[in-house]
Amino acid sequence: MKYVDEFRDAAKCRPLIEKIQQTVTTPRTIMEVCGGQTHGLLAHGIDEALRDCVRLLHGPGCPVCVTPAQIIDHAIQIAAQPDVIITSFGDMLRVPGNGESLLECRAAGGDVRMVYSPLDAVRLAQQEPDRQVVFLAVGFETTLPATALAVRQASQLMLTNFSLLVSHVRVQPAMELIMQEPGCLVEGFLAAGHVCAVSGYQSYRPFVERYRVPVVVTGFEPADLLTGILECVELIERQTPDVVNRYERSVRESGNSAAMALVREVYEECDQEWRGIGTIAQGGYQLREAYRDLNASLRFPIQDLSQQFFDVAASPCRAGDVLTGRIRPSECEHFGTTCTPHNPLGAPMVSTEGACAAYYRYAPPVSKTESPLP
Repeated sequence: MKYVDEFRDAAKCRPLIEKIQQTVTTPRTIMEVCGGQTHGLLAHGIDEALRDCVRLLHGPGCPVCVTPAQIIDHAIQIAAQPDVIITSFGDMLRVPGNGESLLECRAAGGDVRMVYSPLDAVRLAQQEPDRQVVFLAVGFETTLPATALAVRQASQLMLTNFSLLVSHVRVQPAMELIMQEPGCLVEGFLAAGHVCAVSGYQSYRPFVERYRVPVVVTGFEPADLLTGILECVELIERQTPDVVNRYERSVRESGNSAAMALVREVYEECDQEWRGIGTIAQGGYQLREAYRDLNASLRFPIQDLSQQFFDVAASPCRAGDVLTGRIRPSECEHFGTTCTPHNPLGAPMVSTEGACAAYYRYAPPVSKTESPLP
């Protein structure tokens, strides 16, 4: 079993693997929602160790991967205007829109900067009072409190040159969409521990009752993932779906009440476009009316893109199939040939949390000619 004996906590992991193998009466299909979990499962060979008893599907839990191309196109349009600085996290700079990426926009002369926190963008706006600073805000509930704090801080400072281009998304509506697909094979979910640390996991109880599948909150270390998988297969085998927290050291049922209070002050739920998937009802967040002055989509209305960029539907990237677990990255005909981290066709091969990037790094195609990522 690949890497099992190399686990930092191998003595704890091997009994968990054996217990999972003994528990499963027929191969089970489990989806891990978070891209960080995907990388952990592949990096430590857990998928290989369990391949005869558990099929692990990789869900839509990579926020960069699901950011719609139109948002990137909009950011590029804004960057083309005079005296504007576009800021975002590093992964976002390489993700292609319908035509180019923010990194290519920067190479062409746009002022596009990587920041480590949305508060860095607020400070930049203070330092550059004669220029507009726009932060491209992406991510699941994990990053919501930080961007909400940036909005509140900018409002309190009365900054008129700071705004957010928002593309925040919600995890649970995407899970519901997956369960509603005809022929869905998912029998249980591993929920992302860092998301639940913010939002809690109370809302999963109606989900479990409705779809009759277990949801187990897990962390990211090998023992965390295996403990979560074991709990999930035990619930499946007993036919007793439930919500169980196996990341007790970081997650409480109610989550972080102070962080969520701030989120509710700044944001409200809305229908949201997801790359490769389409519009998901209540699948995202938007700024509340009280903060409309900090809404970059209102400050810089998007122009018609039809003549500037090609139709995203014509892209050969199968991101939607990968993000909803219809195929594994290695089952895509472009994987490792016309699509690599150095020449990506889509976001799942770009992001450090993308499933395609994880497969390329930890389970590369035999015919691959490029060097793996460091």
